[in-house]
Order: sequence, then structure tokens, then C-alpha cells
Amino acid sequence: MAAALRLNTRQGRWVVVATVLGSGLALLDGTVVNIALPHIGEDLGSGVEGLQWTLSGYTLALASLILLGGALGDRWGRRRVFVWGTVWFTVASVLCGLAPDITFLVVARILQGIGAALLTPGSLALISASLHEDDRGAAIGLWSGLGGVAGAIGPLLGGWLVEVAGWRSVFFLNVPLAAVVIWASIRHIPESRDPHPPDHLDVLGSAFAVLGLGALTYGLIEMNPIAGVGGAVALTAFVVVERRSPDALVPPALFRSRMFVAANLVTFAVYAAIGGVFFLLVMQLQLVAGYSPVAAGLATMPITLAMLALSSRAGRYSQKHGPRLPMTVGPALAAIGLLLMTRIGSEASYWSDVLPGVIVFGLGLSAIVAPLTTAVLGSVPVEQAGIASGVNNAVARTSQLLAVAALPGLAGIDAASLAEPDSFSQGFRIAMYLCVAMLVVGAIIAAALIRTPAAPAQVPPDSVACQPHCDVTGPAVQPTSVRSGTGPE
Repeated sequence: MAAALRLNTRQGRWVVVATVLGSGLALLDGTVVNIALPHIGEDLGSGVEGLQWTLSGYTLALASLILLGGALGDRWGRRRVFVWGTVWFTVASVLCGLAPDITFLVVARILQGIGAALLTPGSLALISASLHEDDRGAAIGLWSGLGGVAGAIGPLLGGWLVEVAGWRSVFFLNVPLAAVVIWASIRHIPESRDPHPPDHLDVLGSAFAVLGLGALTYGLIEMNPIAGVGGAVALTAFVVVERRSPDALVPPALFRSRMFVAANLVTFAVYAAIGGVFFLLVMQLQLVAGYSPVAAGLATMPITLAMLALSSRAGRYSQKHGPRLPMTVGPALAAIGLLLMTRIGSEASYWSDVLPGVIVFGLGLSAIVAPLTTAVLGSVPVEQAGIASGVNNAVARTSQLLAVAALPGLAGIDAASLAEPDSFSQGFRIAMYLCVAMLVVGAIIAAALIRTPAAPAQVPPDSVACQPHCDVTGPAVQPTSVRSGTGPE
């Protein structure tokens, strides 16, 4: 086995560069596509349903396959699957940029999500497997910090690209970045894999997850109850398969922990609200308030800046005092921020109508995401930290997927609303009230069920976990590897 690399060597630094850029592809794709949605709809003649599928197709493939992607990397080689995923993601990005209509774009986005499911699990896993134990903490800090910078500049970069070069450029941007990732990975990252992988891949479980989430998403977007029921049945079959499979992607034993169940219930409620907010807020700013893409991206940056400045403090508090209080206060504070956002209208002032809500919402997210990590990792034995973070990541992506699928219909936002600012604004307010309700539910669950102070699991050298707080700037995802023990934002 090759000796572990040191971070201060050329090869060690290239490992960090490749993994940061790789995870950044998925993160940037989420933020910049959100900003581009109004222009995509206008150029391709798409209604709200097409825009929902533009986001949901990507998230659907990612949420349902990311655990399988981690298992494939551990079995076949993490670097190999990481490179395969990057190539796949890049080809799909080119197809997105060339899309002649919304149907072609949605199919390409689904393919892009498959590539992301192969790509993202390897990011932190490669750092963990490649670098010397003494350097992993510093490397992960670099990964997190640079990822945060990418999240902060994503909305602004996306808005600038849309204005200067059109919405297609946000997809073509992935090509040069991916070329660097592929070259650096092949040249500098050593191969690694799990020496004792499961006997079999849980292909049947993955198939039921894809079928169930796909049918349920279709049912919600297209208002088709038969498809929705079919999706629920398939997801029930997924649960049955996971309970019986010796190589389950989602080990049922995890759910014997009350804290783990509670933390995932809070995750589902809170991340559903986050998914809905980031889908509709940038559209409200552009379609109703008249913001340019750059201005809309800049308007949301205080959320990411608050996360960068305050999340570590919230994490330290939860380590010392337990996650219950911040997991209760955070969603409640975010809900107040959304109530303030309902003031955004056709003549909204940024300083009095937009900024207050954005700041309060950002403060709320800053209070919850790191303590949520603490709760998840502290709820399971240390050897299960990786799979626990992976499951929590999948829960977060699934809730965002379903929120984007369901909220427009529930709020009365349809194709006509895109051309009628008053109608869209009314639907936006209703959607924000629904998101407020989800955040309040999350706060109540945390107050009632997150009782025992949980110290975060001391993840062993071959197991690194990063929770769903890595990508609150939009429905993008960060690394999760099932067996090697890496997880997502």
C-alpha cells in the first residue's frame, strides 16, 4: 500500500485541489442554475413545471443514487469512480448547454445528476484515504473553507454569466473545471478502496429508491395522484428490501437510535423549507422585483456569508452544551426571516424589504446546520458515523426534491404566473408561509425529541463526515460515501 501523502507536498496539495474542484462542480451547478431559471424558462418557452423538472431531475438522480455511488467507489476504486463521475457530469453539462428545448434539458439534467452521484462521494473519501492522518484535519478545513467560498461566489458568478454570456454558459463553465479535476486526479491521486466491501451491491434497493422518488416527484409536479401512490408503494418496497438485505444501503439498525430518527425528522422539515426558498426567492427577485441576475445573486449572498462566519461557533456551542437549543432556535429564527421576505414585492427596497429577511434567515441557518451535524454523529457509534452522515445527506436531498416538486402547485404558481408578477408574488407569499410551517415543525421536533446532549462522534482516520450544511446555498450536494464514511452540507 502506498505511503500516505503529506499536505505540504506538491502531490498532497493537488489532492486537495482536485477534490475541492470536484465537489465545487456540483455546488456551483446548483447555485448558478437557480439564478438562471427565469432566463431558461423565457428562452425555451417553459412554464413552472419545466423549471421544476430542471431542478428536480438533477436532485432526483443525485438523492436516489448517491449512496450507491459511494458504495461503487469503495468497491471499484474511489479515484476511478470519482473520475468516471466527473467525465459523465461534464458530458451531461455540455448536453445541458446545447439543449434545444426544455424536455432535452430535463433529460440532460437527470444524466448530470447521475454523474454527480458518482462524483460527489469520492471528494472527502479521497482526502481521508490519501493524506497522512496528521494532515487530514487541515485538508478537510481547506476543503470546507474553499467550498464555502465557492458557495458564496456561486450566485454572483451565475448572475454575471447569465447577463454576459447567456444561461447556457453556466453549464459550459463545468468543462474547463472538470478538465483540471480529471487531469489532477489521474496524475496525483493514488487509488484506494475498501479492503472488505459488502458481498453484493444493493441494486434492488437502489432501483426501488429511484422508482419511488421518481414516481412521487412526477405525481407532485404533474398533479397525478396515481403516480404519487405508485411512488409511495415503491418507497415502501424500498424499506422492506432494506430491512431484509444483508448489504443494505440504509442499515435499519441506525433507526434504533431515537436521536438519529429525531435529527433526520428535523433535517427533512428544515431542508424542505430551504429547497423551497432557494427555488422561489431568486425567481421572485427577478420576475417580480425586477432584479437583474447579478443583483439577485448578490442579494442572497448574506445568507452564505452568515453561514461562513457563524456556523463554526454554533458547532462549538453544540459540542459543549448539546444541539437541542440551537436546533430549536435556528428553525424558528429562519421562519421569522421568511415572514420578513413576504414583504418582497414589485417595488421592494433591498435595504428595507429584502436584506432584513435574508439576514435573519441566514442567522437561523447558521444556528442549526452545525448542531444538526453534532446530533447525527453523536447519535450513533463511531464506526457508523460515515453511513449515518450519508443517510442524513440523502434525507436532506430528498426533502428538497419533494419541496421543489410540491410547493408551486400548493401555492397556486403555474405557467401563467411567470408572465403575471402579481400572481407569482401571491404564490410566493403562500409558499413562504408553507416553508414557515415546515421550519416551525422542525423546531417543535427538535424541542420535543432532541433531549440528550450529544457530543459529535470522534470519526476515525479512515472515516470523515460532513453533514448537509455544506450546500445550503441551493439544491446542490456535497460528498457522501457509504462504506468509507464520508458525508455531505
